[in-house]
Amino acid sequence: MHYNKAVTSALRYSMGLIFLWAFIDKTFGLGFATKSASAWIAGGSPTYGFLTFAAKGPLAGFFQGLAGVPLVDWAFMLGLLFVGGTLLANKFVRWGALAGSAMLALMYLALLLPENNPLIDDHIIYILVLAHVALHSDRS
Repeated sequence: MHYNKAVTSALRYSMGLIFLWAFIDKTFGLGFATKSASAWIAGGSPTYGFLTFAAKGPLAGFFQGLAGVPLVDWAFMLGLLFVGGTLLANKFVRWGALAGSAMLALMYLALLLPENNPLIDDHIIYILVLAHVALHSDRS
């Protein structure tokens, strides 16, 4: 296996695990980012905490208004599952990378401008990683 292919596969699996782990933790409240009392299956909202307390900047009001909306919760959770699933299964990778990039771009906009660096943060880096995976993956 060529090194480029190995790196692309490692990035695809890593990003898939990031999205799938977020889905699992928010669904079941495993105590990492989400406590069990706030789990989606316990009636918690997977979007409420981030959109209510983390959103800042010129678009904060818009994103805070979406916090806890059931349709937004479902779209977010299905998005996490779709992105994680496509990347790990190596099927529809470009669609998964596009959906993941859109989700990350929205999260970046909710945090505008990032606290530690006003131009770039991990959301932008992840978008670039997903772009690389989409362009260099064997599966579209």
